[in-house]
Amino acid sequence: QVQLVESGGGLVQAGGSLRLSCAASGRTFSSYAMGWFRQAPGKEREFVATISLNSGSRSYADSVKGRSYISRDNAKNMVYLQMNSLKPEDTAVYYCAAGHRAVVDTTAYVYWGQGTQVTVSS
Repeated sequence: QVQLVESGGGLVQAGGSLRLSCAASGRTFSSYAMGWFRQAPGKEREFVATISLNSGSRSYADSVKGRSYISRDNAKNMVYLQMNSLKPEDTAVYYCAAGHRAVVDTTAYVYWGQGTQVTVSS
């Protein structure tokens, strides 16, 4: 079992940057693909980015491509999401998730964190 705890959210002005972190418990962290998802009020949870077991593959949603970078440190059981040039539409609760495949589909992810709020002011 893997427990995930996100941090790094907050209030930032449009154009600013944030680095989200996700700390994972358990010795099997390196066995899981990791993903970031987000959910804005009144909207469904949506894919943001994913990274494979050994960081060999990364994928991004079109809405954040070119502005975000996902990375992981298997030695520290950590996954990160660097977000730049933030826009008000990036405002959402951001969730970290662990799954067996680095894919877009939320159903492929088994473990989820509690989320961290990101608010971008215009």
